Amino acid sequence: MTPPPPLFSIRPVQTPADLTTIRHLFTAYALALNLDLTFQDFSTELANLPGKYAPPSGEILLAFSAKGEALGCVALRPLEPKSCCEMKRLYVSPQARRMGLGRGLVEGVLKAAREKGYMVMKLDTLPEMVEAIRVYESFGFVMGEKYYDTPIEGTVFLELRLDK
Repeated sequence: MTPPPPLFSIRPVQTPADLTTIRHLFTAYALALNLDLTFQDFSTELANLPGKYAPPSGEILLAFSAKGEALGCVALRPLEPKSCCEMKRLYVSPQARRMGLGRGLVEGVLKAAREKGYMVMKLDTLPEMVEAIRVYESFGFVMGEKYYDTPIEGTVFLELRLDK
């Protein structure tokens, strides 16, 4: 009996078309948050992709369905000190939720960070993102120090030692 084909695949962004897809997914991410991301200079980030997520110190991963439909993304960028990085823009489209894609994207970005030699990964999220926080904690993320100024009350800061 042949096993069923995988529901999704994940790979690094490679082409200008991939970057266009990422712009759409990042925009969907921002709309889903229902927040003004001006404080993060989001419009400049979109205009300059891959920008701070460019290899060799960064990475953007893109997830596709078996039919080639973009389903989600996650990005990695360096922070100071050099051994530290940040996970950003984890997004799974509504039709792809409950497939394990969020976990797959987190696994992929953690693997990329370790391959790049990072020792610590940080991220921020919102307290109402309960499912996302559960996923992060299942990978070993713990509450961390605030590592940037944000106008968003209640922002949750998490971190993970990658060398464990």
